[in-house]
Amino acid sequence: MSRARHAVLAGATGLVGRALLARLLQDPATAHIYALARRPLPPHAKLTACPADFNDLDRALAAVPAEAAPDVYCALGTTLRTAGSQAAFRRVDHDYVLALGQWALRAGARRLLVVGAVGADARSGNFYSRVKGQTEAALRALPLRSLVIARPSLLAGKRDEWRTGERLALAFTRPLRPLIPAALRPIGADDVAAALWQAAQQAEPPAVLTSAAMQGAAQRKAPPGH
Repeated sequence: MSRARHAVLAGATGLVGRALLARLLQDPATAHIYALARRPLPPHAKLTACPADFNDLDRALAAVPAEAAPDVYCALGTTLRTAGSQAAFRRVDHDYVLALGQWALRAGARRLLVVGAVGADARSGNFYSRVKGQTEAALRALPLRSLVIARPSLLAGKRDEWRTGERLALAFTRPLRPLIPAALRPIGADDVAAALWQAAQQAEPPAVLTSAAMQGAAQRKAPPGH
């Protein structure tokens, strides 16, 4: 088994973030998790809740030991409807994610693992896909030790907020699931969380986790040596 590690998790109360937090708490190789979240988290001996202040992450994450070299997971994300404007959406899905990447670089993080989206393209005519692509490009420009980006398709799972568009899309695609290409098929948040966690255990993980590759990850065994 590898030595115990520390983890930093942003977006711990979201759909993928909750699944990641549960997996990290159950992982004996993870010594402690520092979670950036705007809402309260259930207390746990391995968990330190940190203020989600992306304008001053050095202070928000001051509890992370200087020598920790943590795995940094980013499960931040919103929608245009929730954000209220394109500027507010970009602030969360680009600016905050990049701020976390910059903190990970300063902290000497072992690995940065980010939840992006299928279709991310910095030159896309679609605002959502363009911002996701620009975020990926900005992260790749940082001299990080290791960067892994997950690109899930439509996420399936129980959210705290009501997203009408997503619910309708999931309901429509459910009976057609076998006919939908794996790359575009809705994917469970547990699979995305599991795939990211598994990537963190690999010496040389893929730079991009496609939605097709992540399908069924929650049912796979931990990588050898974990």
